[in-house]
Amino acid sequence: MLDLLHQIPTAFLFFAAAGLIVFLPHGITRNIVMLGTPIVAGAQIWTMGMGNFAQMPFFGFELELMRIDNLSRIFVLIFCLAAFLGNLFAWHLRDTTQQVAALAYAGSAIGAALAGDMITLFFYWEGTAIASVFLIWARGTEGSFYTGMRYLIIQIGSGVILIAGVALFYADTGTIAFDKMTLGEDMSMGSLATWLIFLSFGMKCAFPLLHNWLQDSYPAATITGTVILSAFTTKLAVYALARGFAGTEILIYIGTIMALFPIFFAEIENDLRRVLAYSLNNQLGFMVVGVGIGTEMALNGTASHAFAHILYKALLFMSVGAVMYRTGTSKASELGGLYRTMPKTAIFCLVGAASISAFPLFSGFITKSLTLSAVAHEHYTWIWLALVFASAGVLSHSGIKIPFFTFFAHDSGKRPAEAPTHMLLAMGITAFLCIFIGVFPNTLYSILPYTVDYQPYTMEHIAGQLQLLFFALLAFAVIYRAGLHPPEVRAVNLDTDVTYRKILPSALAYLAFVVIAIFKGLTGFINTSILRFVDRLHHSHGPDGSRAASWPSGAMVLSIAALLGLALFVIFFS
Repeated sequence: MLDLLHQIPTAFLFFAAAGLIVFLPHGITRNIVMLGTPIVAGAQIWTMGMGNFAQMPFFGFELELMRIDNLSRIFVLIFCLAAFLGNLFAWHLRDTTQQVAALAYAGSAIGAALAGDMITLFFYWEGTAIASVFLIWARGTEGSFYTGMRYLIIQIGSGVILIAGVALFYADTGTIAFDKMTLGEDMSMGSLATWLIFLSFGMKCAFPLLHNWLQDSYPAATITGTVILSAFTTKLAVYALARGFAGTEILIYIGTIMALFPIFFAEIENDLRRVLAYSLNNQLGFMVVGVGIGTEMALNGTASHAFAHILYKALLFMSVGAVMYRTGTSKASELGGLYRTMPKTAIFCLVGAASISAFPLFSGFITKSLTLSAVAHEHYTWIWLALVFASAGVLSHSGIKIPFFTFFAHDSGKRPAEAPTHMLLAMGITAFLCIFIGVFPNTLYSILPYTVDYQPYTMEHIAGQLQLLFFALLAFAVIYRAGLHPPEVRAVNLDTDVTYRKILPSALAYLAFVVIAIFKGLTGFINTSILRFVDRLHHSHGPDGSRAASWPSGAMVLSIAALLGLALFVIFFS
């Protein structure tokens, strides 16, 4: 049985399941397929050895559909786990569109992570875009429709740029292999091909100024769709960067900016799902810095942090989603005091908050410290200080703000029922994994791309992290008690997307108005002045004001004027 299973590309298992559930009735049978598919896929990857499998000819190219190595395996395993947990959280759904989209989306992300060539990568890359947008549109509102269109344009555009880069890369090198982008003896990425591929990965990874699609789309998706979206697209991009651009120094600085700038937006944001979207961007920054450092320790940090992040970010989105499911809102200004009737959800949210804040004995502590240690080992002092500051910011907006304003703080007066059993089960399993990985780090370290010679639980690491967390908590308490914390009010916070959503359309509309006005003015002048003057040259009026016959003198005057102008032009330029 295993031999037969090993011959099927993992992504095809998800595609087959997506096609199958269309013909299954809503209910337990369909849900078993939804949960069983990622389990079977995970077992397949876990039991297969390393190597290239499932080659396929394609217009003269040999596509590699299944390249399993230490780097791809850990991403595929966490993608399978995320698909299982997301589908368990969505057990109550009776929406075929969302269920098919969830399976196709997970399968495309897994297929891209296993792609051994860039043509295969492109097909799956676009597959993630097309499948995932239905998780946004499924919400059924006018806002989600337009948000989904913007999301689709960005994601499809990323794929178009990718295939253009692949075509140029093949012209330069004669290969489509998806490996490190090296086009010169200096190991630089100085060609147009590699820059296009780099830009494509950066768009999907939500680089600064390319990030707005993330904060725009994730809060606009359905409650369960947001949980599923948080797991795949951006982490696939991190994997692609680690595969193609490990050690590219510019990523160190890009990642640092990514870790810093979302802090301020998240602090003033009222929509808690949008806060988590900014927090997601912040955490991606740590992973991108690790890719830029490019050492074995740094890449281990990137892979492990991606693994842990998918879990604790899903847990936070689940807890906020469960609250939204019961109350109909995720606005901090409309929540508070929910711990009274949703205590289990509150506890799971606190576990996610502790994990993302990197408290000792939680998953974030044993993964984030790998990246920080790699940065310190390479003597990037200012980068290290910036990431430490970003870590404190994460505690403030995700570790404190999310659970505090949702379950504690002011009493909203709402008394919703506890989350449904299947949601609690999904959150419970995820919370257990966050703690288990934190307590037993070698469980995760053993499947990282490179051998790990690192001990996170030293007195130096623990003491340093506890000091950081304690002073960040103290700072929040002082600021909040002093009334200096940004108030949780209904508002629209402007980000750089205002340039293409508001300013640019307004500028184009104003420019069009000016052009139309000028055109109307010119045509009016021609009609009222020049044509009337020409008409007078051709006609005269009798003594009584009546129109007389046409005179040939008008045509003669115009002809002489034209010849004179031509003569002056020839004389001047000769």
